[in-house]
Amino acid sequence: MNHFQRRKGQLCCEDVPLSELAEEVGTPAYVYSTATLLRHARVFRSALRGLDLLACFAVKSAPNLALLALLAREGLGFDIVSGGELFRVLQAGGDARKVVFSGVGKRQEEMAAALEAGILQFNCESEEELQQLSRIAARKKRVASVALRVNPEVNARTHPHIATALSTSKFGIPAERVVRTYRLAASLPGIRAVGVACHIGSQIASLKPFAEAAGKMRALVLRLRADGHDIRRLDMGGGLGVPYGDGPEPPSPRQYGEALVRVLEGLDVKVLVEPGRLLAANAGVLLARVLLRKQGHGSRRFVVVDAAMNDLLRPALYQAYHEVEPVARPRRGTEVVDVVGPVCESADVLAKRRRVPPLEAGDLLVLRTAGAYGMAMASQYNARPRPVEVLVDGRSWRVIRARESYKDLIRGESP
Repeated sequence: MNHFQRRKGQLCCEDVPLSELAEEVGTPAYVYSTATLLRHARVFRSALRGLDLLACFAVKSAPNLALLALLAREGLGFDIVSGGELFRVLQAGGDARKVVFSGVGKRQEEMAAALEAGILQFNCESEEELQQLSRIAARKKRVASVALRVNPEVNARTHPHIATALSTSKFGIPAERVVRTYRLAASLPGIRAVGVACHIGSQIASLKPFAEAAGKMRALVLRLRADGHDIRRLDMGGGLGVPYGDGPEPPSPRQYGEALVRVLEGLDVKVLVEPGRLLAANAGVLLARVLLRKQGHGSRRFVVVDAAMNDLLRPALYQAYHEVEPVARPRRGTEVVDVVGPVCESADVLAKRRRVPPLEAGDLLVLRTAGAYGMAMASQYNARPRPVEVLVDGRSWRVIRARESYKDLIRGESP
């Protein structure tokens, strides 16, 4: 469920008409619903109440400080993959003791900053990373709590760019080296191996890969305990898909929770999960305005809007699908169009061959399910300032990131 609904024919975010926001802040604009984000967080945590759980929001999916602050006040932890994300979490009031530092390549100064902040856990992905972290921790006279990210070789059956547990993936430690690597961790000063971790991919539409991964991780926990390691945490990562409108409905959080409980019950571990897209995607839309219509070859029609691939990269990068919907009451009839942006790339197609109500210059539309990996991946390509971000709460709203100006495009540069 989300709180982008029609009232008297007009599409609203909670109690605010999107047309009103467009008049006030312009377009393109990312618009987020407080009610939707908080509802998703609460439903997800409730679905896993059968486990000793810590939900850590994947900061990379939606890193705006206001969104992080909402989730921090809700009691969530955070999954970070850089020192910059740690800085964001702390600036937003997040609890460092609920932060997990993932990622295949951590800079030494990032590891040092995370140690200083007192984060919960490092998810280490190689023997060399363990050795680097050991040296830093010993030098600072600290102990780093560590989980090793294991590659369980599970096919998540998702887009190749977001499948992370195949044998060819750069992520995780191959299963055949895990026991040896834990013995290495136990021998290193400044390292305390407390858990195991995995993350099999993103936008996964089936329970089977999650259950398979959980079964492999359960067996690994028991094997490591038999080898003398005190394993008390299991990080299952994230990856549960959301409905973008172009395929089968993904499993619900309740079904996901039931599947994990069935496999992990009685293991006596703290279970960490890292939802990102699941919480944020349907909590946000990209609001845009039609610039013009263009007749292409034959029957091909284009609707050119003021948003582009620099604002929403997912369609160009992943061939991702986002539903297109007019903000005003839809006109009668439909037509098949490509919704495209102004960027000088053939890949700048936000929606291809879509059947939509007739759209004209000046019309407002939204690309739905854009709250995750939308603004997070935006760029200034073609010297286009990045969009404004707006957070709605009931009838009130506020700008949570100002639209960039031309001066912002050249900040830090000199001729």
